[in-house]
Amino acid sequence: MKNVNWPRFAARLGIYCLGLWVLALGIALSVNCRLGVSPVSSLPYVVSLISKVSLGTCTTVVYTVYILAQMVLSRKFQPALLLQLAFSTLFGWFVDAAKLLLGDFCLPTYFGQLAMLAASILLIGFSLVLYIDVKIAPMPAEGLVGCIAEKTGKPFSSMKTLFDCTSVAAAIVLSFLFLGGLDGIREGTVLTALLAGRMMGVLRKFIGPWIQKVCFGE
Repeated sequence: MKNVNWPRFAARLGIYCLGLWVLALGIALSVNCRLGVSPVSSLPYVVSLISKVSLGTCTTVVYTVYILAQMVLSRKFQPALLLQLAFSTLFGWFVDAAKLLLGDFCLPTYFGQLAMLAASILLIGFSLVLYIDVKIAPMPAEGLVGCIAEKTGKPFSSMKTLFDCTSVAAAIVLSFLFLGGLDGIREGTVLTALLAGRMMGVLRKFIGPWIQKVCFGE
């Protein structure tokens, strides 16, 4: 700890938290546009509708299950999981705050909804660059995917696709069982799955060098 560059660590932590806030805004926009939430948010969203508990709280609960799954798979407790739990709780608060900030705001017409979806995808891609590139801790979903990839020897990208598809499938099943129909899964879910990662790649070219300079002096 004596060799820690505290100003740079503070910058990393601040950028990480900013990334979580931007992600929360992107999720809130995806909910309000009513064209379908992102794959990683589909399960917490449906659980929120079923339980009548806030989306932020349900997100934290689902993420906690992902953390427990990592412990089961790795067969040991890793201190880094405490960071995931802390940031998951913070992220849950951010999601509820973002929803409170936006209220029921939704642009009229389908094209207005598409514009909101596009803004959501842009924010999600931007947030991924911020909180991934500072290299503090993965969010629980990504941590679980990484754990599964390590155990199976499969590429992270393949496991991420499988994980997202499984999350969406679970959300669809729960929606039909408890809500009597499909809710929260629409064309926006597919578009976010296809475009958010690509948006991250594009934005990383512009933001990545700045993050490396501020956080790591490179």
